[in-house]
Amino acid sequence: MKFVFEPDLAHQKAAIDAVVDLFAGQHERQSLFTIAPGQIAGELEYNERLLGYANRFDLLPEQVLENLHIVQERNAVQLSPTLEVKGDKRSGEGDYGMDFTVEMETGTGKTYVYLRTIFELNRRYGFTKFVIVVPSVAIREGVKKTIQQTRDHFRQLYDGVPFESFVYDSSDLSRIIDFASSSSIRVMIATVQSLGSKAAVFQQAREQTRDIPGVEWVKSTRPILIVDEPQSTGRTADSAGRKIMRAMEPLASIGYSATHEFDFHPIYRLDAFDAHDRGLVKSIEVDGARIQDAENSRHRERGKCCRHPYGSARDCSKRNDSPRPCGHAHR
Repeated sequence: MKFVFEPDLAHQKAAIDAVVDLFAGQHERQSLFTIAPGQIAGELEYNERLLGYANRFDLLPEQVLENLHIVQERNAVQLSPTLEVKGDKRSGEGDYGMDFTVEMETGTGKTYVYLRTIFELNRRYGFTKFVIVVPSVAIREGVKKTIQQTRDHFRQLYDGVPFESFVYDSSDLSRIIDFASSSSIRVMIATVQSLGSKAAVFQQAREQTRDIPGVEWVKSTRPILIVDEPQSTGRTADSAGRKIMRAMEPLASIGYSATHEFDFHPIYRLDAFDAHDRGLVKSIEVDGARIQDAENSRHRERGKCCRHPYGSARDCSKRNDSPRPCGHAHR
C-alpha cells in the first residue's frame, strides 16, 4: 500500500514557514573544513585530507531576533524580549538563544512537518546537515518509517534533490564520515541514549573515524538539531542528553512536541483546542467527577472535548496556564 501525502495543509505549511523564516536574509552557501585531528592536519599531504561541508550561518543576532518577532507575531505567540536566553537549574543551565519550539498536537503531522522543513531549509539557504534526536527506539523507528514513506513525495516536491538519512549505529561509524564529507542533504537519526550515555562510542576517538570522536565530526558541520519530544530527552542541569546536544554545537535547535516542558522561543502553536476547532483531531466524550461545595457531594460533568494530554474536559482551560476556556458545553 502506498501512502498519498497532501502537500498543502495550511497548519503544516504554517509550522514549516515558522522555522524557515527564522533564517530570512541568509544567503545560500556552505562552509568547507578539513577533517583531520588538529595536531596532524598540517602534516598531511593535500590528497590525504578529507574536506567536510558545514552549514553556514552569517546572520547577526539582531537579524535573527527581528525574524523571530515577525514569526511570533504572525502566529500569535508570546514575543521573546531578547534572543539571549539563559537556562536555570530546572531547565538546564546554558545559552538557549537559538533554541526554538514548535507545538503541534499529536496526530497533526509533526514528523512530516519537520522532515519537510529540512527540504525547505535546503532549498532556501543551502543547509545540508541535520540531526534528529529522539527519546526512544520506538520513535526512532517511526521516523525512519516516515522517511521511507515520504521519499517519493519529497522527491516530486523538490525536484529529486539528493537526500540520504541513516540511523546512528556505533558499529558502523563510516556513516558519520559520509555525514560530514557529503555536500548534499544528510540526516542522522539517533536516540539520545545512543549519543549521550557514558559509554557512548559517539564520544570516543576510534580508528573508523580517523581517531576523531564522532561528536567532533558532527560539531564541525554546524548541524541543525531537530529534537522530537524534547521534554523526554533530558534537560536537567546534569542531564547526559542535554550535555551531548550542547556538545554538538548546533546552528539551531528546533523542538517539536505537543507538551513542551520548556519553550525558550515559541514560534508556532497548534494546541489541542485549535486542532479540535479546525477538525484535525477527533472528538471524544469525557465523563468526569469532581468535589463540589462543602458537603462533598459529587457533581457529574459530561462534555464533548478535544483530544489532549490532560485528564478531563475542564482541564482544557489549564493548557499553558491559558485563561481561554475549552469552548465545549459541560453539563
